[in-house]
Amino acid sequence: MQMMSLRRWFSQNTGFAVAVLLLLVLYLAYNAMHPRGFSSAVAIQNSNETVAIAFVAMAQTLPVLLGGLDLSVGAVMTLTNCVASELLNGSPLQILLGMGLTLLTGTLFGLMNGCIVVYGRIQPIIATLATGAIAIGLALLIRPKPGGNVDDDLSWALTNSVWDFADTYGVADGGDAWWLRPFADIPVPFLLVVFVAIIVWVPFRRSVTGRTVYAIGSAEGAAYMSGLPIHRAKIAAFTLGGFLAACGGLYLAIQTSSGNADVQQAGAYTLNSIAAVVLGGTSLLGGTGGAIGSLVGAMILRTISFYFRILDIDPLLQPLIEGLVLLTAVSFGAFRTLRVKNQLDLFR
Repeated sequence: MQMMSLRRWFSQNTGFAVAVLLLLVLYLAYNAMHPRGFSSAVAIQNSNETVAIAFVAMAQTLPVLLGGLDLSVGAVMTLTNCVASELLNGSPLQILLGMGLTLLTGTLFGLMNGCIVVYGRIQPIIATLATGAIAIGLALLIRPKPGGNVDDDLSWALTNSVWDFADTYGVADGGDAWWLRPFADIPVPFLLVVFVAIIVWVPFRRSVTGRTVYAIGSAEGAAYMSGLPIHRAKIAAFTLGGFLAACGGLYLAIQTSSGNADVQQAGAYTLNSIAAVVLGGTSLLGGTGGAIGSLVGAMILRTISFYFRILDIDPLLQPLIEGLVLLTAVSFGAFRTLRVKNQLDLFR
């Protein structure tokens, strides 16, 4: 019985299973080739480079599950990065308030996207192309030049190990508590991503609204005839996507201690988010996949970039290699379409 259940799970989640296997192979090989091997310092560095794209990839997952694309996720991340660079300083209460306002900014932007798509009846890819430009414009108003003022203790504590976090804020006997020692070397950035995925994505997927998102991506007409809350689900999906993109912008400000209204950065993160979603097993046709898979896909993309340092690849060739990887990843999303003999099956 357990073997049959395992086979059924694998047949239903082949893309995700392959992504996890690919990540394990790539990351183990990378660490084996790295001069410092499997060390906490390497894990912390890798985690810091992965967090922003991981959050943006999870944000992109929601509109993709609906059968659309959100071209504003990179711009929203950039906007909230600039907002956070202005607000993450002062007393602990002021810093917490700044974090809240940063996340609220992204959430409201996602809500706006959802309302435009639902009530304006505009295709998501068109609506978010326009709102992304608005987000970049606001980011430039806030940060005409790169800069910012982020609390040093916050930046250090959230970009290093669990021991560093405990030592910075004087918890668990300054990191020397016996119960903390087994977890002392775990990167805090990794824990932050996992924490957000567990408290935000998992409950959402199990909710009626979350199941409706999957139903819309599979067959919106059937979902409507079943009496499911179509409009509420679409708005919720874009709103949650805005929140997750804001998480990426918030962490980027904490990591770099600055904000930067970089248009190229926003575009690169948006493109990479789509590739990560596809690599993680989510279908571009909608209705299949999840944010956890996109998190794995983001880690695969970053691991590939880690090889550039190990193999000392010419910087001029790196964009070419990344472009080929992204093109290959996005092309995976078309495989199902190519296998379908009757095009009506795509809408079932």
